[in-house]
Amino acid sequence: MAHVVVLGAGTGGMPAAYELRAELGKQHQITVINESDHFQFVPSNPWVGVGWRNRKDITFALAPPLKRKKIDFIHGKVTRIDADSNRLELENGDSVTYDYLLVATGPKLFFEEVPGSGPDGHTVSICTIDHAEKAHHGYEELLNNPGPVIIGAMPFASCFGPAYEYAFILDAALRKKRMRKKIPMTFVTSEPYIGHLGLGGVGDSKGMLESELRHHDIKWVTNAKVTKVEAGKMFVERYGDDKQKVEDLELPFNYAMMLPSFKGVDCVAAVEGLCNPRGFVVVDEFQRNPKYPNIFAAGVCIAIPPVDATPVPTGAPKTGYMIESMVTAIVHNIVELLDGKQPTHRGTWNAICLADMGDTGAAFVALPQIPPRNTAWMKKGKWVHLAKIAFEKYFIRKMKKGSSEPIYEKYILKALGIERLE
Repeated sequence: MAHVVVLGAGTGGMPAAYELRAELGKQHQITVINESDHFQFVPSNPWVGVGWRNRKDITFALAPPLKRKKIDFIHGKVTRIDADSNRLELENGDSVTYDYLLVATGPKLFFEEVPGSGPDGHTVSICTIDHAEKAHHGYEELLNNPGPVIIGAMPFASCFGPAYEYAFILDAALRKKRMRKKIPMTFVTSEPYIGHLGLGGVGDSKGMLESELRHHDIKWVTNAKVTKVEAGKMFVERYGDDKQKVEDLELPFNYAMMLPSFKGVDCVAAVEGLCNPRGFVVVDEFQRNPKYPNIFAAGVCIAIPPVDATPVPTGAPKTGYMIESMVTAIVHNIVELLDGKQPTHRGTWNAICLADMGDTGAAFVALPQIPPRNTAWMKKGKWVHLAKIAFEKYFIRKMKKGSSEPIYEKYILKALGIERLE
């Protein structure tokens, strides 16, 4: 009997555990370890930030559905990975040994990289449900004390979609409250241009998003390197395309939501030979680490090179469909290894995203994610807004039931009218 441990229980870890159980059968042990005792559907956090969703809507306890699938669950924090001994050490002093480890932790939110930023500083975030609830509290304060708003992403950020989403959702929420005219908004981003998205642009994302920002009276600053944040003031260095600094800006704000840079979580980043300098797990084409071939990784925690070199550093995003594809490849590769074979399955690194914009939305498709691409397009419409709402309910329901089917592929490809991806 083999013991497979899944470290992390998010949009990668939970489907991984369910797929492992479906493919491995009852003769092998599967354990999920997660620092939190609940699952949270992260793509809904921008709605939480303005009160359109709450914790109850997008979270559920992890233990019951895992137990129904005969998957062990440990609610705890891993403080050390002894990769040479195949052992995890927990904060409470316990240890867990494994035959195969699947790292699906997501990132460490590295607010410390910009002094004064983050929920413990002067900006809010929508990266976790806790942060999104604090963002909603700040939104309520903004309604009582209207003033300038800054939305955007810090240097080394690699997930820009939620920042655009939140800008448009906040705009829509303020208009519904008839408060928008009192609140000027600025989008501040490390991207070299609006619509870059960490992907070098997708289809007409530059033109479309610039047009939408103008239409919603949202100014923007690109090639922006935020250096520090003080109460009510953000300090920004703006760079040109030649990577030379153009100017220093001091931007006032009453409310600021800035996505932070990402790093690898501490216990993973500390394993010598497992990660790149920023703590992301290095994987080969089969999603396993070259030094420790019984360690696999999927999702935001893996190392993917930037799509292009930008004046202010930006990273490449890992979208839900891509994560699902990685997870499925890992599960089948573990099955092959247990059967005495060599792994053959590869993840499909395609970027597919449904982005809500308050009362409309935009769908982006980049096949593959890293150029040159076979397909690169975006479509905008009310249907995307409605599709994301429906997908939220669909995904959460499937996770509660312990579904092992490819959720993104089954739902989003159908919504986009795509039969399959090559």
